[in-house]
Amino acid sequence: MRSSSRAASSVLFAAVFLAACSPAATGGSAASSAATGGSAASSAATGGSAASSAGTSATGSSGTGARGGPEGAIAVGAGPQSTYTVQKQPPAGSCHFRYEKGEPLEDPACTPGAVSPAVTQANLKSTICRKGGYTSGIRPSTSVTGKEKALNAASYGYKGPMGDAEYDHLISLQLGGDPNDSRNLWVEPPDPGHKKGGGVNNRKDPVETKLHTAVCAGKVTLTTAQKAVVTDWTTALSTLGLG
Repeated sequence: MRSSSRAASSVLFAAVFLAACSPAATGGSAASSAATGGSAASSAATGGSAASSAGTSATGSSGTGARGGPEGAIAVGAGPQSTYTVQKQPPAGSCHFRYEKGEPLEDPACTPGAVSPAVTQANLKSTICRKGGYTSGIRPSTSVTGKEKALNAASYGYKGPMGDAEYDHLISLQLGGDPNDSRNLWVEPPDPGHKKGGGVNNRKDPVETKLHTAVCAGKVTLTTAQKAVVTDWTTALSTLGLG
């Protein structure tokens, strides 16, 4: 009986020991990763990989981060400056045009858009909607944008005549776009069927004017118009029920 009791005690001790050393008890595998901030959690905590890329895109070369609010909020640039400097552009060949029914669209990874902190829903009447105009006084000089345009053309791999392409504010100045944030400027190719050497002529400009009119008339909010352009300027009017 004494030897049987010893054997039973040994078996019981071994069972307790094994249970204590199991992954569930020690925080092994998934539990260990969660406790130490492994994989995705570690990247989020340290600003690694995707989180780091998002941060770089949000701040840009002259910006101040993203506007607070829901996911997908548009970044905020530096706003109008008394003196503008040439902004760093994405690496050559790193950006790619998209096309919607033949119309050129920007690469959202390179040109996600950026708004000016100087224009808000509360001050529309004294900024973009004021009589006499607003944009001419905040537009960077061609000595700055000319150099940026050449660099950005290399970013997008644009090979056509420079005179046919517009160095375009994705969110136009008349919609509160930032004047010289590299995230808000791109070399926009000419429309389909455009005659080579015929100069700048695109269908985006009339869309921006209609959106500006709607914002100043109170038909849509400033932020709504800005987001519609960033999403897809070719569908902005129909999405907002403006045409």
